[in-house]
Amino acid sequence: MTARQQLSDAAPETMTTTDGIEIADVRKSFDYGRDEVTALDSLNLTVPAGEFLCIVGPSGCGKTTLLRILAGLEQPTTGEVRWTLDAGRNPLRSMVFQNQGVFPWMTVLENVAYGLTVRRVKKAVRLDTARRFVAALGLSRFESAYPAQLSGGMQQRVNIARAFANDPAVLLMDEPFANLDEQTKLILQDDLLRIWDGTRKTVVFITHSLDEAITLGDRVVVLSRRPGRIKSVVDITLPRPRNAIDLRNDHRFVELRQTIWDSLREEVVSLRGGAGQEAS
Repeated sequence: MTARQQLSDAAPETMTTTDGIEIADVRKSFDYGRDEVTALDSLNLTVPAGEFLCIVGPSGCGKTTLLRILAGLEQPTTGEVRWTLDAGRNPLRSMVFQNQGVFPWMTVLENVAYGLTVRRVKKAVRLDTARRFVAALGLSRFESAYPAQLSGGMQQRVNIARAFANDPAVLLMDEPFANLDEQTKLILQDDLLRIWDGTRKTVVFITHSLDEAITLGDRVVVLSRRPGRIKSVVDITLPRPRNAIDLRNDHRFVELRQTIWDSLREEVVSLRGGAGQEAS
């Protein structure tokens, strides 16, 4: 069985999807006493079902705020997010955070199966599903290990396996590889590419890395400095399946990086000597 077939078979249930996500005139402001800070303004974006969308932008532009709105952790001040995804009996969305969110008292297998356990999926089914994703991410030898026994990269593999095993309609990822060394990032990008290629989940992925955005995404959205507005959207025309290391030598990769940087440069440079950088 190929890795792609293994990942396709790993999902507990195949869901049907219709359109995707529509972000309509979203504005988000925060009230700090006498001051009001607008994090996002006039945001309009459609994410088709099955798309891997990456979002980049300068620090403080509202990337994480947008992801939290999509996750239901924040509400827009004005505008709305319309979901036209039919998740069936599965969760609508799951989120992978920048910091490892594994439970230290659970083994690797228990962590990966956690979402299915909460949903009361039959034990045999959830363990079989969890083991398939554990194997797909190269963790079979460690399924009985606890997080303290794993490296940071391995813990993040557990996070990714758990998110995909839960079979959500949408996967939200907030800079999940930001705290890892460059070599580990490349390996995990390849892992994510393989597992996504086998499931074709709708993914919204936040990153500061242009290389990472181009490697993973179908499109890259560039946000302006705060308040975050969509400055440009770049189609990533590189063929799939992709290899994170090989792509760096592709002249099209270099051209795409330059295109995105040309759009982003003004926003980044404008922060110098200004009011400073707020947390994104």
